[in-house]
Amino acid sequence: MSNVPLSPPELEPGEVPAQPLKVRKQSSELRSARWFGPADLRSFGHRSRAMQMGYAPEEWTGKPVIAILNTWSDLQPCHMHFKQRVDDVKRGILMAGGFPVELPALSMSESYLKPTSMLYRNMLAMEAEELLRSHPVDGAVLMGGCDKSTPGLLLGATSMDVPAIFLPAGPMLRGNWQGKVLGSGSDSWKYWDELRAGKITDQDWLGVEGGIARSYGTCMTMGTASTMTAIAEAVGMVLPGGSSIPAADAGHIRLASESGRRIVDMVWEDLRPKTIQTRAAFGNAIAVAMAMGCSTNAIIHLIAMARRAGHDVGLADFEHYSRRVPVIGNVRPSGDKYLMEDFFYAGGIRALMNEIREHLDLDCVTVTGRTLGENIDGAKVYDADVIRPTSDPIYGEGSLAVLHGNLAPDGCVIKPAAMDQRFLRHSGPALVFDDYPSLKKAIDDEDLDVTADTVLVLRNAGPQGGPGMPEWGMLPMPKKLLKQGHRDMLRMSDARMSGTSYGACVLHVSPESYVGGPLALLRTGDIVTLDVDARSIRMEISDEELAARRAAWTPPPVRYERGYGWAFSKHIQQADQGCDFDFLRTEFGAPVPEPAIF
Repeated sequence: MSNVPLSPPELEPGEVPAQPLKVRKQSSELRSARWFGPADLRSFGHRSRAMQMGYAPEEWTGKPVIAILNTWSDLQPCHMHFKQRVDDVKRGILMAGGFPVELPALSMSESYLKPTSMLYRNMLAMEAEELLRSHPVDGAVLMGGCDKSTPGLLLGATSMDVPAIFLPAGPMLRGNWQGKVLGSGSDSWKYWDELRAGKITDQDWLGVEGGIARSYGTCMTMGTASTMTAIAEAVGMVLPGGSSIPAADAGHIRLASESGRRIVDMVWEDLRPKTIQTRAAFGNAIAVAMAMGCSTNAIIHLIAMARRAGHDVGLADFEHYSRRVPVIGNVRPSGDKYLMEDFFYAGGIRALMNEIREHLDLDCVTVTGRTLGENIDGAKVYDADVIRPTSDPIYGEGSLAVLHGNLAPDGCVIKPAAMDQRFLRHSGPALVFDDYPSLKKAIDDEDLDVTADTVLVLRNAGPQGGPGMPEWGMLPMPKKLLKQGHRDMLRMSDARMSGTSYGACVLHVSPESYVGGPLALLRTGDIVTLDVDARSIRMEISDEELAARRAAWTPPPVRYERGYGWAFSKHIQQADQGCDFDFLRTEFGAPVPEPAIF
């Protein structure tokens, strides 16, 4: 593998030292040889159709066929550059002696896909798995980045388990408005509240709208996209430093080409996702997520990813690392001012991992064929305010805290590093909404019976109730409180929230209210008590009263009676189990065989 700088030219490059090629396969052992190799009528058809497309036999004969799963579309701004970047991947594959084939995959824009992209994460996972299984491919480059595309592609590739490497889209450049730096999502929520409070004008709001997204790429805050691509690197599926490179940086072009080159060698080495994604590798991913100030969505996706790889990772693993690994990535919203572009210039993900190396298993193998420890050796921090030392963290514990109690017997999550610390311990009366339209209709009513001590509650927003567990969890602040100067309050739901969101928001309450979880039994006026240090969330209601309410509870009407939504509702697991489909679990049944070729 060639050396390639994955850091800015003015910084010490995070280069990948050249490795001797570990050839373990013969060309006759390539998976694609089953399609192209035999001297029979069926393979005659495969070869002749390849020639129909203008390819000569020497272009594929004896060479690894590399699928490029490209999630580009005209309605995916985060992946707008993939239309060109796929050519850079192909260039790398050809340089290494492979045969590239581009396979379009489901393109899920977090902004445009309704009711929520989470409804379709598992659809992408199934598509990725079946694309790789049903076609004559030996390895894959997975092109993703926008929120659910990263776990979706990795879930599918892991289940299929052919050699694969992930190419992250990269974050967009900083936003700008009137000389102020803008961050994706985080400043959308911030200035929307300021507009509702009468602190900025409609013209100001239009200025924010035009300045917050200035280039292609994913959200440049520490949202779900940046979280999940960092996790993909920490678990070993991205070239060193690759998850930090901004989409518009020339280094991203080199990353694409090098990913194409490396996957060809991985095929010869038979280096597969399940070999890389060990239980220890997922421990590394959780530790890195905690140190980054990660999105709460990391919990759901990592549990699903680990279980697809055959590891029973759960909420207890997140709590373990939460108590041990501090937040050192000073990137909004957990941090106070910096964005992913700053993080990249400060040394990027390699530097952050080097700072927390005592919490990592450095012997885990990665897509380079080398260990994580080797990949991060020598990585330096160039701005210690952006990537803090563990002795001077942004927050003394990890980004997320897992809570339990009679409101969430199977757990829920909060993001202490990105909330008003006054609410770490809080008790107040609940104001309960059964659906988002009711909440939206009431929230600007200045006669709403709400105070700063109220606990705002939304239910029926979970995996089945949403449907698809939408990112409604950062419930809007009541206009009445905004005008009084308040900018945070305790909020609770069985929904998710965007990684760019912030505030005292209890999320992922499990089991969800729609299926009869305790949140369904909460009533307006009931006292809710939160203690983050004690990791507890409860309603101050007797067991006898709860039993009586449960006996009187009736299920809400079904959301879907046909189609994909029906299948989703029948087979989706709860948040604490990763929201995977039950039939896609590794332990559900015997491995799916290779397709028969007749």
